[in-house]
Amino acid sequence: MRMMLKVTLPHEPFNAAVKSGKAGQTISKILEKTKPEAVYFTEDKGHRCGIFILNVERPSSVPALAEPWFLNFNADCEFHIVMSPQDLAESGLEKLGQEWK
Repeated sequence: MRMMLKVTLPHEPFNAAVKSGKAGQTISKILEKTKPEAVYFTEDKGHRCGIFILNVERPSSVPALAEPWFLNFNADCEFHIVMSPQDLAESGLEKLGQEWK
């Protein structure tokens, strides 16, 4: 199942990792291990944020995706199921609309 992982990085310990030169190295290692389909970095409510699109085959794989961010950066992680336009087209939305009108 395709999911979006939103990682919000608190200023500390991320600032310390940037100053020590370890932030980029740690992020690269996490991305190498988790192999996201897409990666975006942005800002959210004044904090550094990463958005990752991942294929999650089993719920038991979620800790391996979140723990590196928790343990290295004390980050907050949110998982959201996402759909492509094709997925939405296959969802039976019109039938659901008729069933629940």
